[in-house]
Amino acid sequence: MIRKSTSKKSTAIKICGITKTSQARSIAQLKINAIGVIGVKNSPRFVPEEECIKIFNEVEKVSSSVEKVFVIANEKLETIKSINKRSTPPTVIQLHGNESVEYCRELKSEFPTISLWKAFRLKSIMDLKKISEYEKNIDAILIDAWHEKTLGGTGNRVPIELLINKTFHTPWILAGGISPEIIPEVFSKLRPDGIDASSRLEISPGIKDLEKVESLVRVIREQI
Repeated sequence: MIRKSTSKKSTAIKICGITKTSQARSIAQLKINAIGVIGVKNSPRFVPEEECIKIFNEVEKVSSSVEKVFVIANEKLETIKSINKRSTPPTVIQLHGNESVEYCRELKSEFPTISLWKAFRLKSIMDLKKISEYEKNIDAILIDAWHEKTLGGTGNRVPIELLINKTFHTPWILAGGISPEIIPEVFSKLRPDGIDASSRLEISPGIKDLEKVESLVRVIREQI
């Protein structure tokens, strides 16, 4: 569970875009907080259902406390019902599309035991104003970089100056171009409840450089 942070040291860590069970195991062993698998079919990091279940099984073997996050976009509620019935279902559904407030409200009502995270692509201050409409119907906010053609995983950075002095009532996670090198700068200006990293830690789409992952985890935990 991503919680409101009272200190930089308590910032949660999520590694997203996992495609291999062996890497899921290695990364979960770093005692991070969440691992994400992509269920968006046009993503280069898309993982079919059977492989997703294997990855989540592997994470569960290492630690049941690591959140198993399944990333989807603009899916029908019926599809989410089938996802919830998997042998190893996700503990978190992350919405990365253009889902409405009403959609989130209905989803929370239908699946009260699953945590619901909603991603927002940040381009301008106007995008921040939209987020407040969602907060009562989601469990966490994920702030990602805006791109005109791609929903996520671009490696682009969020314009963090827009987030300075911004307060959310719901726990929030910073994504978008996250790498070990930028963490000191981020933490000198912001205090996110979570950090979400993917493409900047990769050798190729869906294949992580485990040394970079370890470096990111170490740098975040060194921030006091």
